[in-house]
Amino acid sequence: MVTISLCMIVKNEEDVLERLLTSAQDIADEIIVVDTGSTDRTCEIARKFTPLVYDFTWQDDFAAARNYAFSLGTKDYLLWLDADDVITPAAKEKFLRLKETLSPAVDVVMLPYETAFDEEGNPTFSYFRERLIKNHAGFRWEGEIHEVIPPRGNILYGDAPVTHQKIKVADPERNLRIFERMIAEGKPLSPRHQFYYGRELFYHGQEAKAATVFETFLADPAGWSENKIECTRQLATCYFHQGLEELGITTLFRSFLWDSPRAETCCDIGAYFLKKGLYEQSIFWYELAAATPRDDTKGGFVLGDCYGLIPYLQLCVCYDRLGDRDKALHYHKLVGELNPNHPSYLQNEIYFQEKKNCK
Repeated sequence: MVTISLCMIVKNEEDVLERLLTSAQDIADEIIVVDTGSTDRTCEIARKFTPLVYDFTWQDDFAAARNYAFSLGTKDYLLWLDADDVITPAAKEKFLRLKETLSPAVDVVMLPYETAFDEEGNPTFSYFRERLIKNHAGFRWEGEIHEVIPPRGNILYGDAPVTHQKIKVADPERNLRIFERMIAEGKPLSPRHQFYYGRELFYHGQEAKAATVFETFLADPAGWSENKIECTRQLATCYFHQGLEELGITTLFRSFLWDSPRAETCCDIGAYFLKKGLYEQSIFWYELAAATPRDDTKGGFVLGDCYGLIPYLQLCVCYDRLGDRDKALHYHKLVGELNPNHPSYLQNEIYFQEKKNCK
């Protein structure tokens, strides 16, 4: 059985750190906590679980902090988690099975990262991250912000998810501040950083500037195709919000330059035509979304509801507005099979019952 060092960086995480370490302590053979300047009880809580608590002077550089934490790990594999992550009981069982069966020949284990959930706690947004890294194999974190270890070698995709359960936003300006400091210091932004800088601008309502950054990223041949596909969705939203509808819809179609249609993009296109009352066109795209296979191993962001729930809901609407009640009911029933407690399903159930009673 392989051994695992859990290597964390933390700052002012007294609200969540004990929750995370309690859920992860049975997985790790060693827990290393690197504190980057806490002023609360973070270090006190960490020492309840491990004596290996270290200080690191924060440099506005996540990769530097994570590389320091990884340098302290002594076990076969290095595991990173954030303080506001959780390992659920079901995920813990999968982690332990992975630990028992993992071949030492594996360099990187990619695991699902679940970051958004529906009202019943089911994940609606997830993507694979490099989660277990072979120690002493030359791997390094890259990037001051939105840091990453580029996977290489023998890569294994596993099924033990990490659940992200943030309960507060520590510093909503931090990421944008780091990017703008890098720019002010004349540091060139990598294609990955261009993508995430555009996203930060978008989140801060600077959509015209975000659109310029996104276009620069899309024009760079070195950009990752998965990021480009996601970029077109956010760039299209920037254009739609500025009243540039033609640019918005054509930007969504640009995503097909990098791969076959994804359900997320098909749903965006379907929504565009639905809003215009062009139901036949909307049906085409929602049916394509429903028929598109989900493949999380491509590494991009995945909105799970786009691979069934959202297309079925909207196809129900489209066919109802076209007067095809049978097909509308067909898709309504499919929604019920997926999520019988979804608010839209329950509302539509009342709607169809009232229509039936009016006959």
